[in-house]
Amino acid sequence: MRSLWSRLMRPFRRENRKRRAVPADDLPKLTERPWVAHSAELAETKVSTVARRLPSLVTRSMRLAWQAGPRDTLAAVVCNLLAGVFTAFGLLATTEVLYALFAEGPTPERVREALPSLALVGLAFTLQGALQSAAGWAQSRLDPQIERAVQNRLLDLTTGVELAALDDSDFLDDLQRAETRGTMAAPLMVVYTIDVLTGLVGLTAAAGVLGVLHPALLPLLLLTAVPLCWASVRAARMGYFTQLALAASRRRRWILSDLMTNRHQAAEVRSFTVRDLLLRQYDELSSRERDVELDLALRQTLTRTAGDALQGLATVAVYAALGWLLWRGSVPLAVAGAAVLAIRTGKTSLANLVYAVNRCYENGLYFADYLHFCDGAERRLPKRQGELLAPPGRFELIRAEGVTFTYPGADSPSLRGVSVELRRGEVVALVGENGSGKTTLAKILAGLYDPEDGEVRWDGTSLWRMDPALLRERIAVIAQDHTHWPMTARHNVIMGRPDVPEAVEAAIASSGADEVIAALAHGYDTLLDRRFDGGAELSGGQWQRLAAARGFYRDEPLLICDEPSAALDARAEHALFERIRAHAAGRTVLLITHRLASVRHADRVYVLDQGKIVEQGDHASLMAAGGLYAELYGLQAEAYR
Repeated sequence: MRSLWSRLMRPFRRENRKRRAVPADDLPKLTERPWVAHSAELAETKVSTVARRLPSLVTRSMRLAWQAGPRDTLAAVVCNLLAGVFTAFGLLATTEVLYALFAEGPTPERVREALPSLALVGLAFTLQGALQSAAGWAQSRLDPQIERAVQNRLLDLTTGVELAALDDSDFLDDLQRAETRGTMAAPLMVVYTIDVLTGLVGLTAAAGVLGVLHPALLPLLLLTAVPLCWASVRAARMGYFTQLALAASRRRRWILSDLMTNRHQAAEVRSFTVRDLLLRQYDELSSRERDVELDLALRQTLTRTAGDALQGLATVAVYAALGWLLWRGSVPLAVAGAAVLAIRTGKTSLANLVYAVNRCYENGLYFADYLHFCDGAERRLPKRQGELLAPPGRFELIRAEGVTFTYPGADSPSLRGVSVELRRGEVVALVGENGSGKTTLAKILAGLYDPEDGEVRWDGTSLWRMDPALLRERIAVIAQDHTHWPMTARHNVIMGRPDVPEAVEAAIASSGADEVIAALAHGYDTLLDRRFDGGAELSGGQWQRLAAARGFYRDEPLLICDEPSAALDARAEHALFERIRAHAAGRTVLLITHRLASVRHADRVYVLDQGKIVEQGDHASLMAAGGLYAELYGLQAEAYR
């Protein structure tokens, strides 16, 4: 396995020695990843491995087809089976035709004797063609149904997994592979599975006829399958192995392409004159992928050529054996003629079968990536024990006790034994330097992350016992890194909730976004994405106000404000914090900000440093303590003097 991997990666390493324009520590590390090496071991397969793995993949693909369209799946399978039956019947009826034609007697009489069998041959092959057409129609109906089922399953799992999964690079790699080749391979897997069934039925029919005509012809026909199977499986293994090696490189190239074509990065690409750097890196990756794919094409061509040559020799052996049997008088001439037709039919079915098995196995490898992702994502769905409870409509106390949390792949925890309290009607602030754990703590309090140690309780009830969806309905968020949803201004505020015009207008006015709406060509119905006809684009501050309106519109008992004024000017920032304080009446506000002047009126301030609570209290007591809070406040105040 290591030698094959080394040969495959040789073009990467050769190109890396030639090209030194890109820093040595930048791109080469993308070519080999731990998950690639592990999957490469699985890709090192032989014919016996195909025989062992393929039934499981076929079973799961047909189960998927049955779930997507049971009637069409049943129709495709039954029609193919019946088509095989009529193929065998037609070949046997052909034998009777040849017996009649080769019998002694006048030609007109022999022809009349052959007419009934000839009619049966015509009927059999007519029905076979009709059944194959019906099977093809059912199969074509299955494709869109399977594609829909696969995509829905992927999106359902991706949006349902715990948030921490999307911080895990291994999970994202699995998602990338499932989303690209995996989802495309799923409907193809069903198509080629049915093609395998069709080929098997045709081959079985031909083999059955040969077995009836003379048993010695059957093993010779099956012998022709060995070279094709070997070549197809080897070529498929080469292709999948190459795809594994290139997965990380292609992901990086896609990112580079997005950086160069996305309008959000267009200004910085020009301002920092990184165009040449990005183009050079993109070309570096493209060149490496080209060399690997050219090498793959050569090796696959040589393998298939060898397989075709060996299959040709096997075919010659079959006809030589048939001629020898005819010469010895072991089979009559009529039987030999029918055997020739059966062999040709069997060869066609065999070629189709081997091609279908090859494609089925090759797509099965990518389909397995999709199944692997789905199985892994199901394990990462939020786990709750017992009957799930609804969170209180208006809680009195949220308490976190001894919370510890580590991001996937991180060397150290982001939070270490943190304990905080949020009481109804309070404004609680989280402050600290970048990376101190403020946003992580807020997401844990909101139930977006599950702590690895410690517990969060709402009115004494653990979040582990609450329905996550209902819990999030009780929380409103004004985020710094908010999404610019490509929707109308109105839908950017209501976000799937019922449209109450009076409440929308109140939220817009409270956030100061009324001026933004008034300037739009179509008001609330303006599409906020310039990529579409009639769409508009907002500035950073305008988007920030709309995000605040989104949080106010939800009108829930807990409002989380994570750097809500980062993109606002001084006047707009002051107005927003005044509105947040007004909005807090009877609600709880969790405020995360670096603008310490904005937290002076907070009921309680928690100061975080390297994932720990180092100070807590109100503004006056923290200033009197002369600790980290007072130091940071003093630095900001000094900047204004």
